[in-house]
Amino acid sequence: MSTDRRPPTPDAVRLLAEGEVEIEGRLPWSSNASFVVTLCLDGVSGRAVYKPGRGERALWDFPGGLYRREIAAYELSSALGWELVPETVMRWDAPLGEGSVQRFVDADFAEHYFTLLEHDDLVDQLRVMAAFDLIANNADRKSGHCLIDADRHVWGIDHGLCFHEDPKLRTVMWDFAGEPIPDPLLADIERVAEDLPEPLAQYLDADEQAALRRRAAAVVRLGRYPDPDPNMRPYPWPLV
Repeated sequence: MSTDRRPPTPDAVRLLAEGEVEIEGRLPWSSNASFVVTLCLDGVSGRAVYKPGRGERALWDFPGGLYRREIAAYELSSALGWELVPETVMRWDAPLGEGSVQRFVDADFAEHYFTLLEHDDLVDQLRVMAAFDLIANNADRKSGHCLIDADRHVWGIDHGLCFHEDPKLRTVMWDFAGEPIPDPLLADIERVAEDLPEPLAQYLDADEQAALRRRAAAVVRLGRYPDPDPNMRPYPWPLV
């Protein structure tokens, strides 16, 4: 009989979804209200980033509810089978009302896309992120939205400006333009183009779902990373 009386460790998603939320403080430099929070559940604690809907500034080119797009980005990453976006869930009972809660990545914050690109062992992970942004229609992939943890795993964060039905791709990740997208990634993308899983679809309206499937199908047909469109603004600002 085991004498280990430690409580079982809840998985990351359950901790995010059910843990008691305590706000530590506001994240600096964020255009919308974003908070670092502590979550506690069954004697286990962890940190997360909480983005309440009531803290969003209205945008002329994106509808409200950006926090839902943060969750949709995680669900898209999961549907593709890519461990790219940290676990993210909806919370209705958080201190400032409904919003997204995403696992905090304990990253080396001196690193970002432009520095990570210098490491040959990380380039394949960055290719995955570049492919993800094509499908998600990421309008704000800044260099600082690429994080690396202690295990040298690259994570993508800040996906509130994704999934618009109109083309809005703005990214710093144009280094792969013209390269073929690896076949295993294309197979994953094709699967999503054919059938959006419900955990993803529930956070997008019908037009956004249809646009997502069209983008995924177009990426599969093209089979390569595109060049920047000279008729659009292809870079975010600031770049980092």
